[in-house]
Parts: sequence; structure tokens; C-alpha cells
Amino acid sequence: MNLVSTVKTAVKKLSKAEQRAEMMEQILDTAEFLFATHGFYGVTLKDVAKQVGVHHTLLNYYFDDKQTLFDAVFARRAVVTIEKRMQALDDYDRAAGETPTVEGALHAFLDTDLDLYIHGGEGWKNYGAFGAQASNSPDGAEYMDKYFDPVVLRLIDILKKALPNAAEEDIFWGYHFVTGALMLTLARTGRIDKLSHGLCQSDDYSAVKQRMARFMAAGFKEICEQH
Repeated sequence: MNLVSTVKTAVKKLSKAEQRAEMMEQILDTAEFLFATHGFYGVTLKDVAKQVGVHHTLLNYYFDDKQTLFDAVFARRAVVTIEKRMQALDDYDRAAGETPTVEGALHAFLDTDLDLYIHGGEGWKNYGAFGAQASNSPDGAEYMDKYFDPVVLRLIDILKKALPNAAEEDIFWGYHFVTGALMLTLARTGRIDKLSHGLCQSDDYSAVKQRMARFMAAGFKEICEQH
């Protein structure tokens, strides 16, 4: 077999299904970045098409409208992080038995998610910023409710077991503060970089993982034991 034949064999033409899947991923990646940067109302289908390098009418072949595209971007990675976090919480609950700790539960909930941003590349980091953007708007909060309520309530159940004498509202407030800190972290605003003169980096999720669960566990204990 000569060199030309070898190259032709190695570089096989993608099938239509493969081309469609590849284009779909490119559109979702681009939309994810733009929504993360500008929010839902700051992005149009034409913006996405321009960034991808195709005519905007092509996007209508894949998505009916911007809302459908937003839904697809949200759902694509949500199912991955939900499955991993739910498994981590179930594993921790089973291992801890009747004596779970707040810090242990928070490690299961937070670390599994942070690992995706540490090892998942820029795409996952964009999704983190996208989720942070969405969670801070009434429209986006509906998606958080739809996808993430089951895993959050699983965490709450373990926290109730770890803090049997705590007032229920304190546990929910504690979660509220945890998720606020997590969303700010995932937004990668760069503010901590400037404040610390580069000592801390917004996208240093490994540093966050080392500290967040322990820090938040202390806060939980403080507000829950007060009452």
C-alpha cells in the first residue's frame, strides 16, 4: 500500500451522523462559553453561529430557538455531575452509617463536583461559570430546581443525620451559604486574584477543594449549635 492509500485509509470521511454529532458538540461548546460570559439575554443564535463559523439558519436545523439551545447546554453536563455526586453521597452515607459528619458529607457533595472542574478541562470550567450565571437569575434558578434538587436534598438528609439536634431552617441556611460560595468560585470572576495580588487564583479548584468543605463545616456547626 503506497503513502497516498495509507493516508486515505487513515483519514476516513465522517458519516453524516458523525458530522452532525461533531457539529452539535461544537455548537453546545460555543453556546456554553457565550452564555457563561454574557448570560441568556446577552446571547443570540446569530452570536453562536458567528462564533462557530456557520450561517445562523444552520442552528435552526439543530435547535428550534435560543431557549431550546440553552436547555441542551444546561442538561448536557448536569446529568454527569448529578450522577457522580449522588453516587458519592450514597457511598459516604453507607460508609458512615449512623455517624456521618458535616465535613464528610460536604466533601462528598463538593469534592466530586470540583474534581470535574479540575480534570475536565476548559469545557467543564465554562460549564461551571454557565451554572453560576444561571443560578443567579430567576429563570436560571428554575433549571437548578429541575436538575439539582434531588442531589441537594440527598445532602440535606445526611446533614440532618449529622446534626440531629439542629433546627431544620439552620441546615437549609447552611446549604444556602455553601452553594453561594460554590457558585462564586465557579464564576471565575478574577476578583480574588486581584485582591490577593496573585496569591490566589480564581480557577485554582484544587486549592478550593482543600479548604471549602472544612470551612463550611465549621460554619454549619456554629449556626446549628447556637440554637
